[in-house]
Amino acid sequence: MRRMIITSSLLLAMSATAMASQVYKWVDAQGVTHFSAQPPQGQQATSVNTSVAPPKPAEPAEPKATPTFESIADPEQAAIDEKVKQEVAAKEAERKKYCEDVRTNLAQLENNPRLRTEVEGEVRRLTEEERQQRISDAKKAITENCK
Repeated sequence: MRRMIITSSLLLAMSATAMASQVYKWVDAQGVTHFSAQPPQGQQATSVNTSVAPPKPAEPAEPKATPTFESIADPEQAAIDEKVKQEVAAKEAERKKYCEDVRTNLAQLENNPRLRTEVEGEVRRLTEEERQQRISDAKKAITENCK
């Protein structure tokens, strides 16, 4: 029984490729396009590829800024918009740098119980209470300012 199932499965799989035959395309004297499994007698025919290619993976679409009517009509407004976009990008870069620094400081505070600080030119060791206070301040800063 098992052998019969395997044999029939193989025959079924192979029948799809056997059924895929050559297709020809040609245009007659009246300009009508024809498709057939047999090439026409006395006419030029082209072979058509009948295999289906797998679909290409969809590429993520990049969001494109659509210009508004005002920015098209007023180049001065477009320049102002560009300047504002640059300022926002600069502030975002500063915020990311700040968040990176705060996270690094928090890691140092949590992993190193014996920290030293310089106050008015004098180096001294942080007390445990000061260290815990700085840890809580760093966590609060991360919560409020970093995503």
